[in-house]
Amino acid sequence: MQESAGKVVLGESVDVGRMQDLARTFSTDRANRIARNAVTTTGIVGAARDQRAVRSYTDTYGIELAAARTVTDQMQSGRCWMFSTLNVIRAKTMDILDLDDFEFSQAYLTFYEKLEKSNAFLDRIIETAELPPTDRIVNHLTMHAASDGGQFMFCASLVEKWGLVPKEIMPETACSRDTKAMNEVLGELLLHDAAQLRVWYREGVSKEELCERKDEMLKAVHRVLSCCLGEPPVTFDVLMRVGPAAQVPAHRLEIDARRDRRLLSEHGITPQEFACRYAQFDASSYIELSSLPGETRPFSHLYSFRWFDPVIGGRPVKYLNVEMSRLEEAAIASLRGSTPVYMMCDVAKRSLRYAADHSGVLALDCMDLEGLFDIDLSMSRAAALDLNAMGMSHCMVFQGVQLDGDGRPHAWRVENSHGAAENKNGYYIMSGDWHRAYGGVVVVERQFVPEDLVTLWDTLPVEQVDPWTGFINYRPW
Repeated sequence: MQESAGKVVLGESVDVGRMQDLARTFSTDRANRIARNAVTTTGIVGAARDQRAVRSYTDTYGIELAAARTVTDQMQSGRCWMFSTLNVIRAKTMDILDLDDFEFSQAYLTFYEKLEKSNAFLDRIIETAELPPTDRIVNHLTMHAASDGGQFMFCASLVEKWGLVPKEIMPETACSRDTKAMNEVLGELLLHDAAQLRVWYREGVSKEELCERKDEMLKAVHRVLSCCLGEPPVTFDVLMRVGPAAQVPAHRLEIDARRDRRLLSEHGITPQEFACRYAQFDASSYIELSSLPGETRPFSHLYSFRWFDPVIGGRPVKYLNVEMSRLEEAAIASLRGSTPVYMMCDVAKRSLRYAADHSGVLALDCMDLEGLFDIDLSMSRAAALDLNAMGMSHCMVFQGVQLDGDGRPHAWRVENSHGAAENKNGYYIMSGDWHRAYGGVVVVERQFVPEDLVTLWDTLPVEQVDPWTGFINYRPW
């Protein structure tokens, strides 16, 4: 602290002599030497890992669903929210068709994800055309012109509007497997269009006329997406082997008694018809629960976000903020009802996801960072959310849970979307304590949500908050 003209000026430079003294004395402490040698040789994760604690977590659960054989792989893309939502939806499809494996086309929904985001972006550029480019809203919009992020209800809106197709109808491409280059091109195009729309507005073109010109701009977006992802089918044919208990009308089946085969056979079906018949997805039957404490995030309130939802006219993302025990209660009820649960968490925290051995364990007691560095990292969840120390960075699916003697989650079985080669055959073991520290969002069918929370969801007024306020510290675009 310094004084200047009677004013106290905060801020001092790092004292060179003091730091040099610390450097000279560091290695005189045995613990410092051991920590330095371990970290510089094996890295922080390897040095901090508690081998005894890691071995205590096993892939065994009292409540466990029969998930699909295929572990989906989003590869080099940020589509975890889409893959996780489709992994929840496919459970119903496998039940309807009596299958032990199935996968929807993620590339098909990626096409319309990008198209809808582009439309919403240009709409909002027109809506804010009178604001300077330095305005907080304009800056926020242009920072997220074309990225992969999203959430459950965004995917739900895509499914309701555009339908679903099996993966073989529109498989992944080089641009969906690694979306970076496609996003860069699309982002440049959208920012070019945004600049042009703002010029036209300054020249006196009405916002109504700008909306008409925006529709022409979407043709170029569609062309880029068609080149990158292929043309999405308007109709398609289905010839798919189904199980003996498939819930399919007889006129849609071809039965080969000699080979004991039942084939679902449909010609000229639309993606919307396929979703209706074989996913029976109803977005209105889901409730989004969060447990994100803080003075600005009181429980028993319902929140939605401005400048956030990419499908104009679709279902808005909103969260009923509740205590963690209530969120866990709903998730456990869903798993008891043989229904997987979409969830979000800060997956990079205390993570052994890439460990050479014991990979796929997320547990607070498996990494002793405090002991390794002799530091204090304790922080309340409220403070961590307020100060951006944590956020909902990744979406996955609860497929099982092991309860402790008090009926609380001891460990969750979590389906990831990075392929079977990662983690434990594509799954995480997530301790209950870890989830209570770094989780905080689930989407559950309303039939499994306690009645008092359903009432709050149906009756509370929705409170709008700005997306940059750090409510969930998650970048959707």
